[in-house]
Amino acid sequence: MSVPELTESQNPRQMIDFPVSCAEPNLVYDHASVNHSAKEYVNGMAHTNGIESVWAVLKRGFYGVYHSFSEKHLQRYVDEFSFRLNEGNVKNHTMSRIDSLLAKSVGVRIMYKELIESV
Repeated sequence: MSVPELTESQNPRQMIDFPVSCAEPNLVYDHASVNHSAKEYVNGMAHTNGIESVWAVLKRGFYGVYHSFSEKHLQRYVDEFSFRLNEGNVKNHTMSRIDSLLAKSVGVRIMYKELIESV
């Protein structure tokens, strides 16, 4: 298993969780891991519940809404569901969520011709 790629946009103080099997010893970010093979599922704040929740929402969208994802547009599907998870909190005012949606829509328009042409 490879080490997850870290991006420049990630906060250096951000907690990064991933299984111990791909833990990078020279990582400059704070990180924690759990060792599932040793039946360890929680280690302080380290757990995989968050990512399991993300996969559950994505799979529900796949089976319940779209029925299939094209490889060409896979990132767009993932972006949509990550937006839903990040912005869907009912504590966020509806107008704040709409503002966020519009702000993230700038520069990502796709023309129909581009949409249907093959990879």
